Amino acid sequence: MNTIKNKIVSIDIALIKFYGIPKRNERTPDAVTTLIGTILSQNTNDKNSYKAYLNLTKNYPNWETVADLPLSMIEMEIRTAGLTKQKAKAIKGALNGIKQEQNRISLDYLTEMDNKAAIKKLTAFDGVGVKTASCVLLFSLSRNVCPVDTHVNRTLNKIGVVTSSNPEKTFWTIFYDIPENTAHSFHTNLIRLGREFCRPSKLYCGNCPVRNICKFEDKTQNILEHRDNSFLLLDSL
Repeated sequence: MNTIKNKIVSIDIALIKFYGIPKRNERTPDAVTTLIGTILSQNTNDKNSYKAYLNLTKNYPNWETVADLPLSMIEMEIRTAGLTKQKAKAIKGALNGIKQEQNRISLDYLTEMDNKAAIKKLTAFDGVGVKTASCVLLFSLSRNVCPVDTHVNRTLNKIGVVTSSNPEKTFWTIFYDIPENTAHSFHTNLIRLGREFCRPSKLYCGNCPVRNICKFEDKTQNILEHRDNSFLLLDSL
């Protein structure tokens, strides 16, 4: 059995024992919704990006209407998510690009593609990277792929699964080694681990749920007393 796969299995079991199996959205969001939600979530916290998402969905009846808005209007609606010019341009570009290809705003055709082909298709849109594309696959198409953001990349490096500062490289390193039906729990619980115990500025190794698995040599004795319990955007769209 592959070494990386062995490590992933051990980590997933330990995190589920501690956090439980993460709840999924009762109603799977369509792929366009997850695409827009993930663009909004880039480089900001989930609460702020969710406010921006709610502004768009409450004030406009569908994505076709959003696609027709001037960039300045989209920027105004999503300002709580930060990087407004960049994100507004990516949202409008993706929506209009989909419409130009399909004569409607739908990504239903992705269901007929394999994972690599779907990622290649989505990343052809400006502002859509591998992490955003893989979120669409996991959260809307229920594919067994694990998106790698800064939290996931940091924790996988600290624990000793990979050695890469590049989240995209890490994604492809583990791409074939995610055990079936593991990607969602593994991805979600690693984000929780990264927000709580394995933080970029301070480590709480003393009571970390993967302490006995982690290969990081400079473990601290810090004990985490207050759990984050942060809102998770993509299971709430």
